[in-house]
Amino acid sequence: MKAILMTAAGNADVLQLREIETPGLPSPHHLLVKLAAAGVNPIDTKLRTKPVYYPDNLPAILGCDGAGIVEEIGGAVSRFKVGDAVYFCNGGIGDEPGCYAEYTTLHEDYCARKPANLSLQDSAALPLVLLTAWEALVERANLQAGQIILIHAAAGGVGHIAVQLAQHLGARIAVTVSDVKKAGLAQGLGAEKIINYKERDFVQETLSWTGGKGVDAVFDTVGGDTFLRSLNAARIGGKVVSLLSTPLALADAQLARLRNLSLCFELMLTPQVMRLHDERVRQRKILEQGAQLVEAGQLGVLVSHKLPLENAAGAHRLIEQGGATGKIILVM
Repeated sequence: MKAILMTAAGNADVLQLREIETPGLPSPHHLLVKLAAAGVNPIDTKLRTKPVYYPDNLPAILGCDGAGIVEEIGGAVSRFKVGDAVYFCNGGIGDEPGCYAEYTTLHEDYCARKPANLSLQDSAALPLVLLTAWEALVERANLQAGQIILIHAAAGGVGHIAVQLAQHLGARIAVTVSDVKKAGLAQGLGAEKIINYKERDFVQETLSWTGGKGVDAVFDTVGGDTFLRSLNAARIGGKVVSLLSTPLALADAQLARLRNLSLCFELMLTPQVMRLHDERVRQRKILEQGAQLVEAGQLGVLVSHKLPLENAAGAHRLIEQGGATGKIILVM
């Protein structure tokens, strides 16, 4: 089969198209999936430059997100049959094969049927961002109907899914974006307060919109100064959920304590990195619920670029340029 191998840590040029053997089934509970597409995520570019989880397992196949058709099943598989259309977040961090390839294998318990009304290729764009946004809003922020949330980078891969989930949960939504086109996208997805962070101070705009109180929750997908400034955008006793690890100076920690803020972090890869089977089953159930939302017309994924598998390096460069709208996928 054709696969993109990460041959060493480095820039995008270390991603090389190679011909390798199609993987066999690792256990009777595994599936062999013929991939239609793979999602490309910022975590892929970070693991390419610094393979922190399994640095000695090179060359490796990156790509956590995939969608395709079940081609072979192990003898103990009960949840799927050959020919089923599936989507999943699995592999791609060095411990097992990722999705930048024509085929991959995964345990049946970590796999979900794709949304019936979403194309097979586009389904590959959804798993990681859906899991990230769901865990951040539902499990970390415990967002409730009527509450107010500020979502940063609302037109990005995770951000545009988070806006739709917040809308589904019945929250009022403020967002930050960088231009008029992205503002229109966020508003169309359900955002009520649109803040162009290049033109306006998002803290002051948020406080003004909430009558000086601040929002119940902030979802930070940017990190750095955006995360630190968000401490002043959350209400007293509010929550700030971040995808990034931003160092807190003593003054920042004291501010968070003074405001009785709950600071939460979200890394949807934790169950895979720490080999937590039950947690991975929980994540698969989120994918199943997400598929139901897509089928009900309450959730969609924006795919901005579809590139051929052999152009994985180009996909990584697009991610690293920053400011991307929606998701990028590689098609087989």
